[in-house]
Amino acid sequence: GSAERGRMTMGGPTRRQAMAALAGLAATAPALAQMPADWPSRPIRVVMPSPPGGPPDLILRAILPKMQPLLGQGIIAENRAGGGGLVGTTFVARQPPDGYTWLFTTASHTNIPPFNNNVTYDPVRDFTHVTLAAQNFGQALIVHPSVAATNLQDLVALAKRDPGKLTYVNAGNGTASHIPAELMKTMTGTDILSVPYRGVAEGMTDLLAGRVDMFFVGTQIALQHVQSGAVRALGITGARRWKGMPEVPTLQEQGLAGFEVVNWFGLWLPAGAPAPMVDRIHAAVAAAVADADVRQQFDALGLEGVAMPPDRFAVFVAEQARIAQQIGRRVNAPG
Repeated sequence: GSAERGRMTMGGPTRRQAMAALAGLAATAPALAQMPADWPSRPIRVVMPSPPGGPPDLILRAILPKMQPLLGQGIIAENRAGGGGLVGTTFVARQPPDGYTWLFTTASHTNIPPFNNNVTYDPVRDFTHVTLAAQNFGQALIVHPSVAATNLQDLVALAKRDPGKLTYVNAGNGTASHIPAELMKTMTGTDILSVPYRGVAEGMTDLLAGRVDMFFVGTQIALQHVQSGAVRALGITGARRWKGMPEVPTLQEQGLAGFEVVNWFGLWLPAGAPAPMVDRIHAAVAAAVADADVRQQFDALGLEGVAMPPDRFAVFVAEQARIAQQIGRRVNAPG
């Protein structure tokens, strides 16, 4: 029923779900390696499965200089782009859990597997989940001015009047443009057509030209187009309003109880990394994101530092993967 749909939040799981997920993780976790007393005794590399210049790059550039003195070794960021993130993510999954190869991941690397037959890693079983380092305040739901809607209720009414006529930008299955759109469709019982694009820039070009009706896009990207009047913002997918567009209400405020989708950035190690090592890395991230200089840089990027503890982060990732699988089953269902 609608109550159940409303529980499909991208936020935290209930305590019962958390305990069940932890029990499952304990059962599947490989025997934990011992941490060498001298770890780390050589430089560490952090693999980003994305091209240079994106948010993961900017986040790592802010936090790594603060983490290095705490761990006593250099930490080198390495871009391994390709396959929509599959190349870098799969590479790290196959490394030994010795603490010298980390993965800096985004929400999409947990959400993509149900939509891509080429995925050979399991985001829950094949990694040790160290910490959620940063997250944004959600995506902005923006529409072309030709769409006769100024809020979510208008949009839903429009979609119900003419099922399948409204279109949305899908900048990649499992991405932050796709997951909130499909979740919104489920929770409102609407039929809105997914139009696939190779990326955000291409989708934005078509939205601005009026060739597609709506787009769930990062708040920072949306802001300039909202301010110029080229698009209209109808809502924010996070749990609270974003200070960059304080007048735009969340989708929760507009009646979608429990709706929360944010893009997040986290640190994973290969499965089986020793707990003391994981705790040390988490402590270094926590210190970095609490640093005033880092907070200022995150603020400019529309991000907040989080440093979620490893046990909670493991449950969080498992819950995210479960939601993506539910959406994947619906999207892939025949007919």
